[in-house]
Amino acid sequence: MEKRIQAIIEESAYVHGRLSEIVPAIEKAARMITDALGKGNKVMFAGNGGSAADAQHLAAELVNRFRKERQPLAGLALTTDTSVITSIGNDYSFDEIFSKQVRAVGREGDVFVGISTSGGSRNIIRAIEEAREKGIAVITLTGCGGSMRDLADCAISVPSNRTPRIQEAHILIGHILCELVEEESLRSI
Repeated sequence: MEKRIQAIIEESAYVHGRLSEIVPAIEKAARMITDALGKGNKVMFAGNGGSAADAQHLAAELVNRFRKERQPLAGLALTTDTSVITSIGNDYSFDEIFSKQVRAVGREGDVFVGISTSGGSRNIIRAIEEAREKGIAVITLTGCGGSMRDLADCAISVPSNRTPRIQEAHILIGHILCELVEEESLRSI
């Protein structure tokens, strides 16, 4: 078991070491989010399973605080209202659970962050399509597969196809984004 633990740690460290390849995309995403928030817009996050948890985590970091005391920032996880999600899933389709929410609360100038380790989650793709129709900027946070990155204004694609390693990198990237956005928000006060 000890050897397996060491192998997992080394694999994770290898993927994290390759994240320097996507620094420009992370910087672009931070600027997009900062610009939108600075203009009074919001950031909407969505994902499934572990990515739903990441969506909620990142929205909470914006609304409450990340590391410093500051004014709340407009972050919204589209993964949290079970009545909305289940009514849409039941009456229409699970593929529509995020797109209908984007249609309801999204406004031009907002940012939508779609999180999917596979990069092919149909309900995230539908939300991206809805966001594009409404003039909402799109950031995708994926692994190295799927079609979502081709639909984004800014695609952050972790160089891995292993779900656990992608998820570990996603939360690091999310924390980087929150820290950069927080620092910029404090400069503009």
